Amino acid sequence: MSLFKRKGSARERRPAPGAGGPAAARGGSGNDWRTYDAVAESYARVHAPRTALPASDLVGFVGVSAGARVLDVGTGTGVVARAAAAVAGQEGIVAGVDASVAMLRQAKTEGGAAHYAAAAAIDLPFRDEAFGFVLASFVLSHFIRYETALFDMLRVLKRGGRFGVSSWGPGEDEFSRAWTEVAERFAAREILQDARVRAMPWAEMFSDPNRLKDVLHERGVRDIQIDRREYRFEMTPDDYLESRETTATGRFIQQMLGPERWDVFRQRSREAFAERFPQRFNDFREVILAVGHKP
Repeated sequence: MSLFKRKGSARERRPAPGAGGPAAARGGSGNDWRTYDAVAESYARVHAPRTALPASDLVGFVGVSAGARVLDVGTGTGVVARAAAAVAGQEGIVAGVDASVAMLRQAKTEGGAAHYAAAAAIDLPFRDEAFGFVLASFVLSHFIRYETALFDMLRVLKRGGRFGVSSWGPGEDEFSRAWTEVAERFAAREILQDARVRAMPWAEMFSDPNRLKDVLHERGVRDIQIDRREYRFEMTPDDYLESRETTATGRFIQQMLGPERWDVFRQRSREAFAERFPQRFNDFREVILAVGHKP
């Protein structure tokens, strides 16, 4: 049986205006700083190793098993899809969708048994109840209207199927504060805050496990379990700074400053880290895992 919608089906819907956002879809024009298109290679290099363990933990927490049909929404460079495919095996089907072709190219480069397709989370090209598991890792905070995205994710999940999401917990520490101090020499704090909200409007809300649980329950997910886990990432200053440059704030600053001033910013941030931190350090981050089922 095909996983995909029939062309012209009455169930097929077009996304409502404003239902998603460029950052949520990770696609769009390469000139739009809210997308990940221009930083896909850097993202794959510095973020994929950091998110591999949370990805594997999410797959285990949601209970993916051999032969499962799994959809990974907002797959990006495919870390969750690859982790799910390793468990589902040859008898399973794992699909990862993302609107950014640049990010999907990175996912395919890494290999693995998952299949990838360009698609927006607010208009998934799959038939109703096509999957036994739907996963969304570090993506809910990007949507302008997360309700619309969650509706379509649950539409393609079969009754009794398992739904799993992950989100970053509050992340301010001495490293992020040092980078922000440099950033605020080049742009006012209010401007940078506005950029973060434009790219990830619900980052603060979904960093709170209680609010995350409430949202999922409101959208129809039941028997929700929440797990808070702390991860340790060993980093060099260069790796950490490159990872910050791929964030919404980093992408915004790069476009705002232009090439010459951007080079100055990068040099200043590296000088600041060289003065304050050792050549290798541990960056601790909290991740919230939430799992439930569709009744």
